[in-house]
Amino acid sequence: MVDEVHRSGWRRPLVIALCIYLGLSAAYLATAPAEGLRGHSRYNHYALLADAWLQGRLDLGGPPPAYTGNNDFARYEGKHYVTFPPFPAVLLLPVVAAAGSPERVRDAQFFLWLAGIGPAVLFLSLDRLRRRRRCRCSELQSAALAVLFGLGTVYWFSAVQGTVWFAAHVVGVALAALYILFSLEAAHPVLAGLTLGLAVATRPTLGLAAPLFLFEAFRAARLHRAAGLGGAWGALAGADVDHLLRRVVAFVAPAASVVLLLMWHNRVRFGDPFEFGHRHLQIVWRHRIERWGLFSTHYLGRNLAVVLAGLPFYSAKSGLQINGHGLALWLTSPF
Repeated sequence: MVDEVHRSGWRRPLVIALCIYLGLSAAYLATAPAEGLRGHSRYNHYALLADAWLQGRLDLGGPPPAYTGNNDFARYEGKHYVTFPPFPAVLLLPVVAAAGSPERVRDAQFFLWLAGIGPAVLFLSLDRLRRRRRCRCSELQSAALAVLFGLGTVYWFSAVQGTVWFAAHVVGVALAALYILFSLEAAHPVLAGLTLGLAVATRPTLGLAAPLFLFEAFRAARLHRAAGLGGAWGALAGADVDHLLRRVVAFVAPAASVVLLLMWHNRVRFGDPFEFGHRHLQIVWRHRIERWGLFSTHYLGRNLAVVLAGLPFYSAKSGLQINGHGLALWLTSPF
């Protein structure tokens, strides 16, 4: 029997995903800080890191530019480093090379154009589950969930910031969404492993998503054996072991390769494969940490203000804007 997905084609889901991407991109452009669209951001760490690579070095070659306020850079053995996991800088490499200088790269705008990818691919994953009858959502409901993720959660706030921390969230969400899509039925193990590895090289906690592929691979191996297509290695809990191992190995190889490269990057910079450099961070609010620590009730008032009252606002100069400190929980998470 011809697979339902192939029989009905991918054209319609791709068109809907493209519409989601374009619609969300328009919303993000309309609500992003104007200064981030016109020039580089104050926190263009990834552009600076890409520029350092182009110069053949792993450190910045000197102190960070004055406009950064020397915020969130590591200083180790007299050298300055960008500590954040580096894959977003890989994406910026050709842009920085073409521009000739990190200051000529509109890094916030670059990441803003990537922000619609995650929700669009999320729709493709939900649609694939629907076509496989593993999800009761209609096509319209799947599209609505993807749009709600893009505009009805704190992702909207992250998407329009464009600076180093939130740029990593945007790239991480896109990679996580692709990982989900490639992991379903363990259909694309190499791509699933590659996107998970790159996700770890963006936000290391995304490595906790690894069990999804393993679950899908085991499920696919059970279906394979149930269809009478078992391999030569026998069965494990009703699953085709040969089928399972082939997919797990194909998944682990690219993921492990990226992680090993990331560990090498840490090792040559800080002497420890597990050290991203966060222990050596120089941050502008260091005096607060030294005085009150990281978990003091001193911060409670301003945190509650954001959690309960952080709202979009209208600016006569820039139009509708997202609060730069965050969005209220009741606004971003009710659905």
